[in-house]
Amino acid sequence: MEPVLVKEYRAGIMECSHHGHICIVNGRGETEAFAGDPDFVTFTRSAAKPLQAIAPIRGGIASHYGLNEKEIAIMTASHMAQHDHVEVLESIMKKTGLTESELVCAPSLPLNEESKEVVLRGHGGKRRLYHNCSGKHLGVLAYCKMKGYPLEGYADPGHPVQKEIIETVSAMCGIAPERISLGTDGCGFPVFALPLSAMASAYVKLACPDLIQDEGIREAVTTITRAMNLHPEMVGGSGRVDSLVLQDANFVAKGGFKGVYCFGLKKERLGIAFKVLDGSEEEWGWIVESILEQIGYGNEALIRRLKESFTHDIFNDEGKKVGHAETVFRLQSV
Repeated sequence: MEPVLVKEYRAGIMECSHHGHICIVNGRGETEAFAGDPDFVTFTRSAAKPLQAIAPIRGGIASHYGLNEKEIAIMTASHMAQHDHVEVLESIMKKTGLTESELVCAPSLPLNEESKEVVLRGHGGKRRLYHNCSGKHLGVLAYCKMKGYPLEGYADPGHPVQKEIIETVSAMCGIAPERISLGTDGCGFPVFALPLSAMASAYVKLACPDLIQDEGIREAVTTITRAMNLHPEMVGGSGRVDSLVLQDANFVAKGGFKGVYCFGLKKERLGIAFKVLDGSEEEWGWIVESILEQIGYGNEALIRRLKESFTHDIFNDEGKKVGHAETVFRLQSV
């Protein structure tokens, strides 16, 4: 049975319930705690971006093109096309010689409302660079250019770069490549269907690179996660859970579309993955907060910031409190 993770109330009456599954694994890849089905299979969506960045960074694009840590961080991002994001993306294009027309992700408006208004007021329009996945695409394209791979078709599953990415995902998740089912993500990239336990296993390795046997992958993961912690604003943007929790150097975290969220804790040597089954993202902050409280996480300041940033109060359009949300799941130990 699918447990309820969050309930929302209006005027004391339950209006919505959000079901889902949670899995927590330890450094040995063993499930330690769960809610629902810890092996529930779902698509990684953008939670895979730190894994998809490994091949380009392991291949040496940072030194080859002189990329800085902000530019590495945005390769893992679901950015909101805020001014700083666009500036960093344009810097990558300048250093690599790539053009915006080479990106296969669709032209978009900024996800950030203020940035979108600036674009529209300036009589601007959609750009491929504004797509929230453009940093990932630029990183992979830069790698293709450096390796001499064809740039055309770089998002196709049969392209050499995508084959290398799936092999890396396989190594991080502990699942053979042929057992990973593929779909097509919103941005055109292959997307991986994995059990939550496999996603959590990958994230405990992202948090604890010493668990990774392959030296090249281990060094790349260290570089990528350091950049994410140093520049959390590049990974998401204003008001995003990722950018808040990554301010804690003990965290590696990334969410994906349709309700999937993953994070790893370094000192605790834990990987956590969860899926909100209705695809909603509004509950992420509440669920992360509850998980941290239930496992006795020591950074009380972070939990307090989560409570403040993602209040359980529900407000109407005029800012009047009209209801509240409650996290109702309880983790079960194995």
